[in-house]
Amino acid sequence: MFSRHQRKLRLFHLLADGLLVWLAFEAAYQTRALLPLAKDFYFLLPVKILLLLLAMLCYWGTSLWFGDYEAFEGLSRRETLQRTFRQAALAPTLLVLAQFALRLDMSRLFLALFAGFAALALLAFRWNAAPILGWYRQRFGGERYLWIVGTGDSARRVAGLVEDAAAYGLRLSGFLDVSPVVAAIELRREYPVRSLAELPELLRRHVIDEVLFAVPSEQLADLEETFLLCDEEGVRSRVAVDFFPHVHSEVYLERLGAAPMLTFSGAPHDEVRLLLKRFIDVALAAVSLLAVSPVMAVVALLVRITTPGPVLFRQERCGLNGRRFVLYKFRSMVADAEARKAALADQNERELVFKIKNDPRLTPVGRWLRKFSIDEWPQLWNVLRGDMSLVGPRPAVPEEVEQYKRWQRRRLRMRPGLTCLWVVEGRDAVDFERWMALDMQYIDTWSLALDWKIMLRTIPQVVSGKGAH
Repeated sequence: MFSRHQRKLRLFHLLADGLLVWLAFEAAYQTRALLPLAKDFYFLLPVKILLLLLAMLCYWGTSLWFGDYEAFEGLSRRETLQRTFRQAALAPTLLVLAQFALRLDMSRLFLALFAGFAALALLAFRWNAAPILGWYRQRFGGERYLWIVGTGDSARRVAGLVEDAAAYGLRLSGFLDVSPVVAAIELRREYPVRSLAELPELLRRHVIDEVLFAVPSEQLADLEETFLLCDEEGVRSRVAVDFFPHVHSEVYLERLGAAPMLTFSGAPHDEVRLLLKRFIDVALAAVSLLAVSPVMAVVALLVRITTPGPVLFRQERCGLNGRRFVLYKFRSMVADAEARKAALADQNERELVFKIKNDPRLTPVGRWLRKFSIDEWPQLWNVLRGDMSLVGPRPAVPEEVEQYKRWQRRRLRMRPGLTCLWVVEGRDAVDFERWMALDMQYIDTWSLALDWKIMLRTIPQVVSGKGAH
């Protein structure tokens, strides 16, 4: 389905959830009010409106956070049940926390009734959403008839996608080619192949809503007149860009002034979500620094009195898109650790990163700091400065980056972080290739929910000291 259909589907589910939560709220309210219990139950109208809005925000927020509205279409009933149960469990929990924060006195029975009614209503709707959507499309959505310019592999692949989207009202009428060599193409059914010169006549005699160009890139310049024809006729035209060799990139259109730019992004580019990620980084880093500052003062004193040398270790690292910055850590090694590195090169256990399981340069205090990642705490200041994020690929030293394979350099396209998937997968026990692959996986599947999941999983991993060398 086209992305605009996806947006309509998301809006459809958003509106449906809002309506169902309102109905569940009202049903729970009336049920509790009618029950012959000792205490009378009612809300003042402003309080009732506030609670209803909070409830809707909790249910919407939970599904948006986990990307449920984009996923419901095509899910099995079991998967739909799992996602609905997650929403039905988390949203009331958030509502309870909100009412505690606002000091609102809510009946526990009302909350239980509301959570139960909402869960049943949402599940019943989502199990029957397909027929409802079909009825809506049949009466209000209409059908859109497409012709595809091209007959090669790309055109046939796009045609298959159009057939898959038949439930959304897309109808493939046929194919157009400059010099047709076949009269028809057989897919799920047979489609005619017409000469591109016939397009003006087809536009006059048939309903054509869209023309989709799926030809090799070198042929696009020769199709300028066809593009102009579609433009003059007001027919929507699209160009399939799968001939570009971008495996990981997301493609979208932007404008620089009046100039349209077809953009390929190999890393997350949603400015709103990235801004929210930055806001979370600043808020949590500031709170964390305040919370652990007494412990950091004690650690600094221990480092100072146990071994000669500075308290903090400073090292140049590569940040977002290769920007250089100074990373801060509590010093965990002897003061001349860098000078001793060459003598220990034959003991290195990693391909590019210098790692020794029982590094003789570690101080007694430093070994303990490394085990529980306390030496990394000063990097909260790097997070506040914007050099790093709480979650992201670990920042590498420039010498390591110089030796990266080309595909490994893509990890520089995300702001480096204190923790990432490699930490929750085993920290130093993870080999270098797996480490790089996990960073690619993080970039390709990034979401705010994934960040929180990694942070929550990092806590027990670090507290236990597992995987640290």
